[in-house]
Amino acid sequence: MTHAFAVRVYYEDTDLAGIVYYANYLKFIERGRSEWVRERGIDQGALKAEAGIVFAVRKLEADYLKPAKFDDLVTVTTDLEALGGASLTLRQEVWRGAERLFKARVVLVCLHQTGAPARLPAAVRAALQP
Repeated sequence: MTHAFAVRVYYEDTDLAGIVYYANYLKFIERGRSEWVRERGIDQGALKAEAGIVFAVRKLEADYLKPAKFDDLVTVTTDLEALGGASLTLRQEVWRGAERLFKARVVLVCLHQTGAPARLPAAVRAALQP
């Protein structure tokens, strides 16, 4: 099931050319991922406080297709591609209406606060299942 999250492009998001600075797409998709997790009933703050577990980006492949511009209303979509024992892979895209502007494949890993790998807790795994 595709999760959608709306983002307005502000002046601070743009570069000298008036288009979204490339690194800001990563901020947009981070917000989309956070809302995707929250919508599934996972409180990342509680997960850290109670289980000592956090998510971290391990790998990201990004493709910039068309520029977003100041005042555009874009939509970040997030879809689960794969769920592993200690990782998950997401497909994320940024759209302006029917125009796809950006796409990314993001691999997240589950870590203990010490940085050691951790298995996804059963309740988290169940919540992330489609």
